[in-house]
Amino acid sequence: MGIEDYGGGQTAQSDVLVVTTNDVPGHQVTQVIGEVFGLTVRSRHLGSQIGAGLKSMIGGELKGLTKTLVETRNQAMERLVEQARARGANAVLMMRFDVSEAADVGTEVCAYGTAAVISKN
Repeated sequence: MGIEDYGGGQTAQSDVLVVTTNDVPGHQVTQVIGEVFGLTVRSRHLGSQIGAGLKSMIGGELKGLTKTLVETRNQAMERLVEQARARGANAVLMMRFDVSEAADVGTEVCAYGTAAVISKN
């Protein structure tokens, strides 16, 4: 697996800009729409759990679990962008991820931020 398998984030073609900052240089916020989020819960795969258990005994990166988490975060972010777009936003400001256990059966990943309309100065 190459580094592209472990990357994430936004594609350059998206019509909704997602940033982790309060503002966007060269732009002004013309409307704050409000909180938006994208949520996904992934169950654990028995095979990966066994492999992770064995790997944890000898040390090293759990590549299968890393790739799964990247895919999960990307899906949460895609849902965040879909919700922002549906509410008329062209940007999401202060985007963050929250990751937690979901009832001991999986991992919950939530991407959240503030939907806004921005325009160039």
